[in-house]
Amino acid sequence: MRDLELDLQLPSPMQELHDDRLAGVRLFLKRDDLIHREVTGNKWRKLKYLLADARAAWASTLLTFGGAYSNHLRATAAAGRLCGFTTIGVVRGEERPCNAVLEAAVADGMRLHYMDRATYRRKNDPEVIAALRRRFGDFYLVPEGGSTAFAVQGCRELVDEIEQPFDVITCPVGTGGTLAGISVGLSAGQRALGVSVLKGAASLDDDVRSLQLDATGRVFENWAIEHRFHCGGFARRSPELDAFLDDFERRHGLRLDRVYVGKMLLGVFTLVAEGAFPAGSTVVAVVTGHASDDSG
Repeated sequence: MRDLELDLQLPSPMQELHDDRLAGVRLFLKRDDLIHREVTGNKWRKLKYLLADARAAWASTLLTFGGAYSNHLRATAAAGRLCGFTTIGVVRGEERPCNAVLEAAVADGMRLHYMDRATYRRKNDPEVIAALRRRFGDFYLVPEGGSTAFAVQGCRELVDEIEQPFDVITCPVGTGGTLAGISVGLSAGQRALGVSVLKGAASLDDDVRSLQLDATGRVFENWAIEHRFHCGGFARRSPELDAFLDDFERRHGLRLDRVYVGKMLLGVFTLVAEGAFPAGSTVVAVVTGHASDDSG
């Protein structure tokens, strides 16, 4: 297997956003989407130490889970190709024509296996994992979204890269690993705000707590999750979101992905308008994936 060192742009750049709607709030984009062309942003941070653990365990195959628009599947496939692992992606739901995300995963060598939704909901049960091992042989299991104690360790390093003083850091939340790690890395007086991209996902708060407890032995109190900006659910869109994305691109020349980052920044601008951030505050928003990924 090849070395895990990739051609990475780290620290990822910081970009101040000038926008008259910010009402005295300074907003910086933490451009994690520029870390690597294929293993972008929080995906690399989540996978970094997990891949090293797989290498130490002499694993040759990675198996992971995701929906049809999961950029985690895409990133795992790319990381597998670049680092010399065989990859298997278990996709939620019935088989369908591949979209751009799954096509890219297949192009990187990932073998796709579709799992009905009832079984997928039990994907962490020992009998489901055992059935997968009977089918595919031995593999190193990567949880959905890559959110593990290793992810907390990798995402914590994001905060250490930021030299600009700030009050709040915000990120999209799908499985909780990025928010859990960012929270662990904060200094006194700073707080983290996650924007859920899932509808009806109150359990995300418990997921973040569990990840922090597993990684550090304690739960941090410097974070919260905003659940209002899912725009209908994962990978769903709304007229409000589409209008925001089009307007943002006109103003700033940057097309945001609609599944993760677009929803986060819609939330940030709405919260600014609501007065949630006092004038003079500095907010850092983590751009976790390419616009072209369409899934953050």
